[in-house]
Amino acid sequence: MTKVIALSNHKGGVGKTTSTVNIGAGLANKGKRVLLIDMDPQANLTQCFGIQDPEYTVYGSLIGEYELRPYELRDTLHVVASTLDLAGAEVELASKIARETILKKLVEKVRDQYDYILLDCAPSLGLITINAFAAADEIYIPLQAQFLALHGLDKLFEIVDLVKENINPNLHISGVFTTQFDGRKVLNRDIAELVQEHFKDKVFRTVIRDNVTLAEAPSHWQDIFSYNPKSYGAVDYASLVDEILVRP
Repeated sequence: MTKVIALSNHKGGVGKTTSTVNIGAGLANKGKRVLLIDMDPQANLTQCFGIQDPEYTVYGSLIGEYELRPYELRDTLHVVASTLDLAGAEVELASKIARETILKKLVEKVRDQYDYILLDCAPSLGLITINAFAAADEIYIPLQAQFLALHGLDKLFEIVDLVKENINPNLHISGVFTTQFDGRKVLNRDIAELVQEHFKDKVFRTVIRDNVTLAEAPSHWQDIFSYNPKSYGAVDYASLVDEILVRP
């Protein structure tokens, strides 16, 4: 059965896009059919794979010009690209009927073609992110191992509850993982413990260590497994993918 997972955090710079790229690539490496949808106007996920000036984007699909048109990176990994135009979609969609469920209807048409569909959400909680939550079954939250890691999550929880109550009753936060972790730093260890106390069984055992190769890979238009499969980044994301695969 297909899982549709939104990766979201209201705070920027937490490794959300890096995680979407590498979880998606890791799942594809395991033989799963994976679709990544770039829901961020910054289009960082799109750029990570070297897709330049895409003809077809999620923006075009949301405003009704065409259905979702993924780019095929390889047989088991496809990407729906984004563009800066997506930033204006909230205004353009404001007058549409059932505007919160446009993405959901688009995803339902391709859902049975994939095992996993990952939605890379923008660091905002506007209409585009609400569309992602309406389309998703689950939400994963990447949390940076920093003092402000949990800051602002109350607003995210509030939006999730509203979407669950009014649009998507099956939506739930099912996974939380720590990124940019340095075990030598007391603060990082303290934050990891705090995350565990707060989210309990939702927390993945794997932590994503701070690793320069994770920042280098996108400049080569590659995921971490293609760029440096022996790096800490590849080891950590492979471990996280293994955990995802065994979760119900």
